[in-house]
Amino acid sequence: MTVVYAATIAGSDPSGGAGVQVDLRTFAAAGTWGLSVITALTAQTPSAVRAVEPVSSRMIASQWEALLEAFPIGAAKTGMLATADACRAVADAVPPDLPLVVDPVMVATSGGRLLEESAIEALTTRLLPRATLLTPNLAEAEALTGGPVRTIEEMLRAAEALRSLGAGAVLVKGGHAEGEKAVDLLVDAEGAMPFSARRLPFDVHGSGCCLSAAITARLAQGASLRDAVGFGKFVVSAAIAGAVTAPDGRRMANPRPVQPQVCGCFPPPGAP
Repeated sequence: MTVVYAATIAGSDPSGGAGVQVDLRTFAAAGTWGLSVITALTAQTPSAVRAVEPVSSRMIASQWEALLEAFPIGAAKTGMLATADACRAVADAVPPDLPLVVDPVMVATSGGRLLEESAIEALTTRLLPRATLLTPNLAEAEALTGGPVRTIEEMLRAAEALRSLGAGAVLVKGGHAEGEKAVDLLVDAEGAMPFSARRLPFDVHGSGCCLSAAITARLAQGASLRDAVGFGKFVVSAAIAGAVTAPDGRRMANPRPVQPQVCGCFPPPGAP
């Protein structure tokens, strides 16, 4: 059996609902072996971030170098990086030919800050140009572009602006918008393509991590970007629909193997 390896470079969430923990569960659900580089320790529950302790950039680089020497990594993703030094360390360490999904995690769903204000410039100037795919939600797209991002037209403008800064492609996630469908907009070299799924009436801790991890897993398996994004939309939609409710009442993403027809997403994997 051929083993496909995918790597996450992100913070630890001890609740298991987001961060490295949900990335690894998503990799497994997608049929890949998950590798991980820890960028920060957090003390958090699905409802609150109590403390954050960043890992040194030297240790981040050392973790990555060890993995790269030992495993044929097919693709990688970033999540919570916390500091400017971490953004620079990752940009320097990841080989330029390795597919890299950058999830610009800035603030937790619960409201806790996960990226220092001073790190936004390093993220934009060093890591964003390295991204095969950037996956901001609406608030992150607004923070990175400085303009409102709510409508499909604004999502398109934001994605084009971020591509002009060097990102290979941008997937603006519309989960926090209004409407019957949750519409994400992919803008790549071929143009714009929407991916939609039925909107559920609740927020889920870790859904953004799950989506970017599923996309990364498919890229590691050799899929095209659009195929990978379609697969990711399927996986995260099922993870949201089957979310686990924590004792504090917050729902947590629950990734698991899924058949495409379960989610009602468009387009299906492999669609042009």
